[in-house]
Amino acid sequence: AQGRASAVAIRGGSAGGWTVLAALTRGSSPFAAGASYYGVADLTSMAATTHDFESRYLDGLVPPEQWDERSPLTRVGHLDRPVLLLQGLDDPVVPPDQAERFLAALAGRGVPHAHLAFAGEAHGFRRAETVVAALEAELSFYGQVLSFDPPDVPVLPLQRG
Repeated sequence: AQGRASAVAIRGGSAGGWTVLAALTRGSSPFAAGASYYGVADLTSMAATTHDFESRYLDGLVPPEQWDERSPLTRVGHLDRPVLLLQGLDDPVVPPDQAERFLAALAGRGVPHAHLAFAGEAHGFRRAETVVAALEAELSFYGQVLSFDPPDVPVLPLQRG
């Protein structure tokens, strides 16, 4: 079973994106890589900055006294698996700074990663060209980190710094 785990990736959006980042930053992750679509990286700042409709959403998922401990941003030092961050620049639910701050925390760690930010997209991608670009980027990412070559898919440049 352990050999198979190295070929398993995790993906998710919004709270599922938080799950991706949390799983990859807990140390000894069973996942080879992860793709986070507009995922929450910092629970404390998310609760303070999200719009009113979502303002109490986190309370039911993670007790407020555990937000810092469970925020992937505070655990980036444990990340040793490739990660892809996909974010809409007009997202009122999970602001773009969530991905940007996670990306900044990765600087200098040597972990392969990529970040795609989409202008005009909010929480959940709506435009066909964005959906296609995100899915192609994700497939290219998986191909690079899991060692396969997806045909007819543009190569997503991965950062390592």
